[in-house]
Amino acid sequence: MNDDQCTSYFSAACPGREVFDQLADKWSMMVLTTLNPGPMRFNEVRRQLEGITQKALTQCLRRLERNGLVTRHVITTSPIAVEYTITPLGSSLQKPFYALHLWFLENMPEIERAQQGYDERKADGQ
Repeated sequence: MNDDQCTSYFSAACPGREVFDQLADKWSMMVLTTLNPGPMRFNEVRRQLEGITQKALTQCLRRLERNGLVTRHVITTSPIAVEYTITPLGSSLQKPFYALHLWFLENMPEIERAQQGYDERKADGQ
């Protein structure tokens, strides 16, 4: 990557754009937050995240591993198990995630009012 690729934060050539997209997906923040207290096996993570499919969790964990945010460790027991651990890089996201969560909690009433107003306007044909 050279500096020209990221002169614009939204440039398609900027590798950070792909990572941002992956972190902002439906599950990544929740997976990283779930793993923050300590290592977990795949099914433990899945049980913590209501509604996630096995396929979606597998894809999410692979992306997070590729980006250096989690590590995957094969446990050679019978049956073989896989354990995931958040890396120091992944842990460094907890502070911004917490700030985003606080923002969400503080602003949820206003968001709900906006959603209700929008839905009412749409129902009236506007």
